[in-house]
This record gives sequence, structure tokens and C-alpha cells, in this order.
Amino acid sequence: MVTVDFNRLAVKPGYKILDIGCGSGRHTSAAYRCREAAAIGVDLNFDDLHAARDRLRLHDRLGEHGGGLWALASANVLDLPFKDKSVDLVICSEVLEHISAYRAAIREIIRVLRPGGNLAVSVPRYWPERICWLLSPKYADSNGGHVRIFKQKSLVSDLTAHGVSLWAYHFAHSLHTPFWWLKCLVGPDRSDASAVNLYHRFLTWDILKQPRITRWLDQLLNPLMGKSLVLYLKKNVEVGMRNAE
Repeated sequence: MVTVDFNRLAVKPGYKILDIGCGSGRHTSAAYRCREAAAIGVDLNFDDLHAARDRLRLHDRLGEHGGGLWALASANVLDLPFKDKSVDLVICSEVLEHISAYRAAIREIIRVLRPGGNLAVSVPRYWPERICWLLSPKYADSNGGHVRIFKQKSLVSDLTAHGVSLWAYHFAHSLHTPFWWLKCLVGPDRSDASAVNLYHRFLTWDILKQPRITRWLDQLLNPLMGKSLVLYLKKNVEVGMRNAE
């Protein structure tokens, strides 16, 4: 399930794309499909990195890539092992809600992005997430440890304060919102709830098959109840660089 819309990002051949908190590699794999891109995924969870490696190797076997290369590394978003301004595009999807020092993470993310490069950030949308927290006090801990809920205006303010400008946003995954409400209602740690399991089977089928009717329904409902907020920002060109030109 890819949250970021790569069609909006105008990825050029040879781009270095960094997927922060890559998890099992869904966005790293999408980046690897871009023409001659270098797709780099970083995460602290070794099990997730192994899953991402297996996913990328499958892309290699099937020839489903853009002819570039991929790499994975264990790295902390608060201390990324990359030089200043060394990355053309940064993806940070469903990560910031897990980090207490998220402003420090934002500074580090923007540090490695080159001037003029794009940054795509997604977080759980405020009001669907708020309902999850109200339905189940255990939800925040059971779902990977969400330490905060972001409001769109405040997150955009925190990001733009560090040298990027917002140029687009949208909401995604509306069909997933009722699933999380239902899961929180019965208990987020339960695995024996038939209604939750049935809905999960539907979502898995939808992701694999992507029928037109559910794609249309998802797009129709996203503005109202999309589970994720997706922001697209561009790093500002530094004054010194403008003067040099």
C-alpha cells in the first residue's frame, strides 16, 4: 500500500531517493520502479529491513524496476548517515507520529535534502486518528507507539519553519479508516474478532486486485475520511546559492 503519489513528484533519471522509516519497503520498492533511480531505505527494525530486502529482491527477479539500484541500512532518523544536501527526494511516510523529538527529525530530514528537492511526508489524519484514541486507550501503544496526533496546520508550520515550502497535499486510504475504528472498538490487540478479520481480508484483496469500483470509492471518500494526510514540500533554494547564480 503506497501512500505517496509518485506521479506528482516528477522523478528524473538518476535521482537518489531516500525512504526514511522504510518498514517492509513499500515506498522503497515504488522508488526503485522509477527510471534509473537509486532507492535507499533506512529503518531501525531489522525484521522490517529483512522484509524490505526480500521485497526488493523479488522486484529484481521479476524485472519490475527502472534499471537503477537499491540499498538498505539501519539508521536513526535523528542521525542519518548522509551528507548535507545529498538526496534528491525524501519520503517520510507514517514515521513522525512515532518520534518524540519529531522537530529534530524534521531538521535532519531537511538537512540531507538538496535545495530544490522534494519532500513527501505522510502522517495519520487528525480526526480519524483522534477517534481511534477515544475508542481504545491501548491503540497508541499497540499500533507501533503513536506518541502524538498531528493537526495539518501545525505540522505544516513545523516543516516550513525548517526551510521547505508546501506545494500540494491530499488525503489517502479512506477505506482503511473504518477498519481501524472497528479494530479499536473490539480491542486493537485482539486477533479473534471475525468482523475485523473479514474487513482485513477485504483490504488485502483490494490492495492486490485494485478493482475500479473500490479505487473510485476510495478517491471519492478521501477528502472526507482519508486515514492519512500526505504533504508535498520543496526545499527552499538557499540565499547563497541564489547569489552565486
